[in-house]
Order: sequence, then structure tokens, then C-alpha cells
Amino acid sequence: MRGYANPKRFLEATQRLPQWLFGAASILIAVGLYLALFVAPPERQQGDAARIMFVHVPAAWIGMSAYALMALCSIWGWVNRHPLADVAARETAPLGALFTALALITGSLWGKPTWGTYWVWDARLTSFLLLFFLYLGYIALWNVSEDESRAARGAGVLAIVGAVNLPIIKFSVDWWNTLHQGESIFRSEGPAIAGVFLWPLFIMLLGYSALFAALLIVRIRTAIFLRMIRTRAAAGLES
Repeated sequence: MRGYANPKRFLEATQRLPQWLFGAASILIAVGLYLALFVAPPERQQGDAARIMFVHVPAAWIGMSAYALMALCSIWGWVNRHPLADVAARETAPLGALFTALALITGSLWGKPTWGTYWVWDARLTSFLLLFFLYLGYIALWNVSEDESRAARGAGVLAIVGAVNLPIIKFSVDWWNTLHQGESIFRSEGPAIAGVFLWPLFIMLLGYSALFAALLIVRIRTAIFLRMIRTRAAAGLES
């Protein structure tokens, strides 16, 4: 890990990785959508409206996972001062916000035919909306100061403190009465979803994960190249 935290080694190690990840993501998402739209039958109670879950659930998963990664990178940057930790955290935020917004939008579209309304202020929806605002706050803190180290410290505090919202999102359906159903996949007694729905969902989860990883690596590589350009330009001006 320490070796790959070196920008030069990171660039060398990830030179071809994004194209492989983009390729894998394209195949997985295409297969997942085909199974979701043409193989999986209409759900017994929700009908075709339930197909939104194949887009909504993976987006929500990435939204939460990205924030966890952002918080871990912030902690890593504080403790070990690795060169890429703060960069990785910063570049994760816009992607996490994008997937979180997608989850909120598709969740609202799913809620209308299922609950009769696009939005209700239940614990799951409210805590997930808070996650989106945490992303926006983190991005804003990075942009309020021209001093990158100072901006990283301020944004890092928000990322670390805001991570307490993740278990609230996860267990909100168990702690409070909400319109959301309880855990139906990662249960001790096994998934409550039939295989014809479960397999497309897992494939979409893998596809979204590959897409997120590819986009994040591209963003980190771009940030490193831009920093190199600024450093060389500053050196040229000084000389």
C-alpha cells in the first residue's frame, strides 16, 4: 500500500487498468440489464415497477461505499500523510455524490407507484438525503481554501464525522418504522429474493462497482497529472 501511495508508482500500476474496468463494467451492466428487463418476470406485488431496483440498489450501494472509502482515505491521510490519500478522498466525493443522487432519483420514481408518493420523510430516505448533503459539504470545504493541506484537514474532519451516518442508513429499517422493507439479501437465513431477481442484481452491483473504480482511477490519475503540470510550471517561472 505504501508503495502504491507513491504517485509515480500509482500511475505505472494503473496505466491500463481503467480500460479493463470500463470493459468489464460495460459487459456486466449490459448483461445485468438484459436479465433484469427480459428474463426477470414482473414482481408479484409491484409488477414491472420493481425493475427499478436493478438501477436503484446498486447506486445506493456505491453511494454508501464511496463515502466509506472517502472517510478511510481521510483517516489514512491524517495518520500516515500518504501523498495520494487526500487526492483519492477528494476525487471520490463527486462520484459518490453522483451515485447518491441517482439512488435518490430512482428511489423517488420507485416510490410513486409503490407508496403513492415520490417522497416521505422516513428514516431511510432522510438519512440517505443527508448523505448527499455530506458529499456536497465535503466538496465545498475543498473549494473554500487555496491551501490544499488546510482544505484537506477541514474536509477530512467532515468525512470522518459524517461516517456515523452510514450505520444509521444501514440499520434505519430495523431501528425505526419506515416504508422501506428490511434486509432481504445479506441475511443469516439466506436471501429473501428469488434467484431470478438476485442474479441480475448482483451482476449490476459488480458492474456499478467496476464503473466506479474505473472513473475513480481516471480522476486520480488526472489529478496527479494536473499537479505535475502545476509543479513544473511553477518551477519554470522560478527559474
